[in-house]
Amino acid sequence: MSKAHVLSGLDSIGRYDHLLKGRRIGLMTNPTGIDHALRSGIDILHSRYGLSALFGCEHGVRGNAQAGEAVEPYVDEHTGVMVYSVYGQTDRLTEEMLDAFDVLVFDMQDVGVRCYTYLYSLAYAMQACARAGKSMLVLDRINPIGGHKHGGTILDPRFRSFVGDYGLPTRYALTIGEYARYVRQHLGLDIDLKVVPLTGWSRHMYLDDTDLPWVAPSPNCPTLNAALAYIGTCIFEGTNVSEGRGTTLPFELIGAPWIDSAALAKRMAACGIKGVHFRPASFQPAFSKHQGQLCHGVQLHITDREQADNFYAGLKLLEVIRELYPERLQYLSWDGGKTHALDKLLGTDAFRTGRQTADELTAAHAPGVADFVERAKPFMLYP
Repeated sequence: MSKAHVLSGLDSIGRYDHLLKGRRIGLMTNPTGIDHALRSGIDILHSRYGLSALFGCEHGVRGNAQAGEAVEPYVDEHTGVMVYSVYGQTDRLTEEMLDAFDVLVFDMQDVGVRCYTYLYSLAYAMQACARAGKSMLVLDRINPIGGHKHGGTILDPRFRSFVGDYGLPTRYALTIGEYARYVRQHLGLDIDLKVVPLTGWSRHMYLDDTDLPWVAPSPNCPTLNAALAYIGTCIFEGTNVSEGRGTTLPFELIGAPWIDSAALAKRMAACGIKGVHFRPASFQPAFSKHQGQLCHGVQLHITDREQADNFYAGLKLLEVIRELYPERLQYLSWDGGKTHALDKLLGTDAFRTGRQTADELTAAHAPGVADFVERAKPFMLYP
């Protein structure tokens, strides 16, 4: 079957010369900012217009930082341009950073799940540019997990953080450019924002329906399968169960040294979750949780991505592990014990505290997800 020929916003940058030529350009990007010929957007924009500053989010401009690793300012050796980090010491554009450009270009591939920090780096940059009277140009990229399926929970503002905000559902089904348009309205920002649209993409398309080249959005989300599993298994980041970091199948492998893989797989099979198969699996992470220890659990195989409710699959898996190992499962904190990471990832504490089961939580949030779909329609750019 032939793949759809899709061009990213970067591929069409030449049509926007009038917005960029003669202006000091800042670029917020990472290794995913490539054109159809796999050329870096850093090189393209620097040679075409000249860059005055680069801005790196989580994992850095060149993708050389692991999750949670702070990056100090430095000079990019390939362009001679100063690189500022908006992840680590600060996640906001400072006055010094804002003084470095007239227009900020944003070009990064996200994965279509609410808890990805790139979304908030973009929104925070929009807020700063609005206050400073700076323009922004977002080079659109596809939603790799499609733009037609929504799901999960609607984030409660009490649990807003750098991994969730703006009333988004877990699976929000917008492109990064559509998301920027939504956030501008949601936050009431007075900002000169333009989106360079995709060509050839429609909402039903997943990454592998297109001919777009793929660069891993982050070190631990290397493939489309990982992104599809991440919709549900990202919540394991808030527990002492390994989400497969340090293996070749992050977010597809879930386990811990104290889990019986056969018993867990049997329980998950009995749940009858359509489109997802839970295969018994063992693995040894090279880094992150349980480094060097043999873990047992399951691998999630998405066998029918149209039928599968990936979010529910991950939540139900956590629920079953909690039922089987109530004395071993622990909830982690990222802020010294002030809050639980799981609550931030889920956007609610109802599941962790036992007020709602996986089924009850999913059902309770379904109306809010449907409402978001209607609210988001005016900001959609593609059929």
